[in-house]
Amino acid sequence: MPPSQDVTEIAVKVQSGELTAEQATERALAQIAAHDGEVHAFLHVAGDHARERARAVDRKRARGEKLGPLAGVPIALKDAICTRGLPSTAGSRILQGYVPPYDATVVTRLLDADAVVIGKTNMDEFAMGSSNENSAFGPVKNPWDVTRTPGGSSGGSAAAVAARMAPCALGSDTGGSIRQPASLTGTVGIKPTYGRVPRYGLIAFASSLDQIGPFATDVRGAARVLSVISGHDPRDATSLDAPVGDLEGACGRSLRGLRVGIPDEYFARGLDAEVEESVRAAIRELEAEGCVLRPVKLPHTLFAVATYYVLATAEASSNLARFDGVRYGLRVDEGKDLRAMYGATRDAGFGPEVKRRILLGTFVLSAGYYDAYYRKAQQVRTLLRRDFDEVLQEVDVVCSPASPTPAFRLGEKVDDPLAMYLNDIYTLPASLAGIPAMSVPCAPTRSGLPVGLQIMARPLDEATMLAVASAWEARNPTRGLAPAMAGRD
Repeated sequence: MPPSQDVTEIAVKVQSGELTAEQATERALAQIAAHDGEVHAFLHVAGDHARERARAVDRKRARGEKLGPLAGVPIALKDAICTRGLPSTAGSRILQGYVPPYDATVVTRLLDADAVVIGKTNMDEFAMGSSNENSAFGPVKNPWDVTRTPGGSSGGSAAAVAARMAPCALGSDTGGSIRQPASLTGTVGIKPTYGRVPRYGLIAFASSLDQIGPFATDVRGAARVLSVISGHDPRDATSLDAPVGDLEGACGRSLRGLRVGIPDEYFARGLDAEVEESVRAAIRELEAEGCVLRPVKLPHTLFAVATYYVLATAEASSNLARFDGVRYGLRVDEGKDLRAMYGATRDAGFGPEVKRRILLGTFVLSAGYYDAYYRKAQQVRTLLRRDFDEVLQEVDVVCSPASPTPAFRLGEKVDDPLAMYLNDIYTLPASLAGIPAMSVPCAPTRSGLPVGLQIMARPLDEATMLAVASAWEARNPTRGLAPAMAGRD
């Protein structure tokens, strides 16, 4: 039997007894064993842990107990999400071997829904990167073409789903780290509204931006996972106490009369011609579905990259101060004094990109530069949010490319930080505004590389966003395409 099944299909079969959770888990683990040596999506495969969990789900069914909405579904977790009893390194040497004593809120909710955690996925160190080449443990390769990047920073989660090593995975999105890799790997990836999903147990990069969200092989599966992990958590001060609603039920909803905004700024110079062609074709299908297309203006989009790399690095410099060799993780003690131990530990533990961002963040927060950079960036962030507030009064969603290019070659941009940062040019504005956004596959390029349509919606209106994504997915003539390794046992 092929290993490639969707979230909802697996859950229904496990609930009915047609498939056992142990069988679903073994399929996923077999696919990992067959192909992860080539892809390197996983930093830790939790085979014994997953089998034990799957058997517990099967025993629960045998007792006649009701199973949860993710019954027996194998799920991979980005290694920035804390898992009790399993390593959580955030892709960094400074946390190599660290095993948290607790589960993140999202992990608890997945387990309560009877999901099976199969492992922890590779990522750019501390989620800082757009190609997964900043991992301290080696890059992830794109299952569609292993000479190319899967995107980042959640590249391992995206690659695992693309290669059907798991039907779903969790990633985190600070400036595009779910949507950009989803676009580059032909998977569905969702960044929810800021505060929709609790961050308790997520190793922090930039706390005013970080959000956990799902990857899946299809929109309905992603919606189900998002429903499970969403909702208020008193342990997260930024968690919103707002009803989640029926996100899965929104899939298949009529779009008749729904207004779709098309922003000029997202179809400008620098956009790959084949990406534009594919995205515009998808938008035309939405019009055929009954949507009304309207051109819109988001004038401060131009400043999103500069704004993000001031604010995110400032928050990173503060958040990463805790990794000092004293409480947990790596410790390099040269026997001199405390200051020397701090410096030696951080120098040995952090990679070049993390060091670069800590230095940038410390600079923009320093005396004499705070007003010129950090305060100004906060003001521009407010303008970006107002752009979306105004536009989303005129339209129901905004559609654009998720990434300006298809997957680029490994090593192509690693020595040019600015070129790498520009990969997130279309995802950063929604992150800064705190609105929900997702990527759903379009038709691939002529060379077979995936392309993603980005859909952005009003705060807490994931349902409308998912309805649009589901409608396009149903009309997509290339729906279900997967890399060759996804179909090989």
